Amino acid sequence: MFPLHRGRRLRTNESIRSLVRETSLSPADFMFPMFIAEGENYQVEISSMPGIFRRSIDLTVEDVKEIFALGIRAVNIYVKVSENLKDNTGKEAWNPNGLMQNAIRAIKAACPEMIVMPDVALDPYSIYGHDGIIANRDVENDSTNAALVKMAVSHAQAGADFVAPSDMMDGRVLRLREGLDAAGFHNVGIMSYSAKYASAFYGPFRDALDSAPVDATEIPKDKKTYQMDYANRIEAIKEALWDVEEGADMVMVKPGIAYLDIVREVKNAVNVPVTVYHVSGEYAMIKAAAERGWLDHDKIMMEQLMCIKRAGASLISTYFAKEAAILLNK
Repeated sequence: MFPLHRGRRLRTNESIRSLVRETSLSPADFMFPMFIAEGENYQVEISSMPGIFRRSIDLTVEDVKEIFALGIRAVNIYVKVSENLKDNTGKEAWNPNGLMQNAIRAIKAACPEMIVMPDVALDPYSIYGHDGIIANRDVENDSTNAALVKMAVSHAQAGADFVAPSDMMDGRVLRLREGLDAAGFHNVGIMSYSAKYASAFYGPFRDALDSAPVDATEIPKDKKTYQMDYANRIEAIKEALWDVEEGADMVMVKPGIAYLDIVREVKNAVNVPVTVYHVSGEYAMIKAAAERGWLDHDKIMMEQLMCIKRAGASLISTYFAKEAAILLNK
């Protein structure tokens, strides 16, 4: 007790603070989400996410080489497909020559050591903007799972290291594990979006992929029948444990900063790595406030990433990955 113990002794200067620091960050802690579009030598900045682009495969590959040189070792990739390829079955999702499959092959050919985790969900391919197949005014769980298996196997055939199901269908991890194993892809991992909340923080992401649910009477108006209620905590632990039992190699909590209590709860409950998605809305808020001079961009960025790591994240999927890696390398 005071005066024998003085906490400030361990805060006297930066050298002492660094000696006793409990949490550290490195570029290898980050995964960079990337948006891929059709075309060649094409890129367009996403207006609600300054500094983030939809890029054609050739430019995506160059970006992958750059971030690998910074020490980032994983990318989570998403595609914006043409409207004429969308339907209610999602069949373009497992086209062996589809945009996602071609992107996986190109990234692995150019940078074999980069870990590629393609998104597994039907919303980019759906005329309705939902993560699954619509039937009887609802997202049909089991037929969606069957489609997701075909999608995941096609990703594995293209060279994916992990598949990343973000759909939140019941039982999809088990079906994906069975499907991948049956196709001979025993070593392709599953990073499951286990605790994915129905959050308003996803708005800029949906701008990026044009994947928001359409306004139609024959479908659910939002994703709340499969994404989780943000008032719930115990449900997140249950979902994560189920996914681990079904074969998930990693579990994810999404969003990040507003859900750090969930990150810690899940970390304490499971025996696999926990990924946290620092989502588009969280990114956009920092960018907007920094542009107005209300916040110090780099300090807030690094504080938030450190807090996510401190809460229990083994891997952070963040749009700040490149900027943070540059700062850390300095």
